[in-house]
Amino acid sequence: MAQEIIEAPITGTVISIEVGLGDKVAEGDVLLYIESMKMENPILAPVDGTVTEINIAAEQVVETGVHLMTIEY
Repeated sequence: MAQEIIEAPITGTVISIEVGLGDKVAEGDVLLYIESMKMENPILAPVDGTVTEINIAAEQVVETGVHLMTIEY
């Protein structure tokens, strides 16, 4: 199986994680929200697949490029 690594596109605070390990996601599903400059930014699934790794927690501050989670497809 191939893997898609989801990286933070912006610096901010993770305000909620909408998926769990083992969840099946479809392209375009919201994976999590990052708050940056007082705006909630949804991070979307780029592919259909299964969440196999989550490397962040709610309220965690992340920098651009940080590995957030992995989806296998």
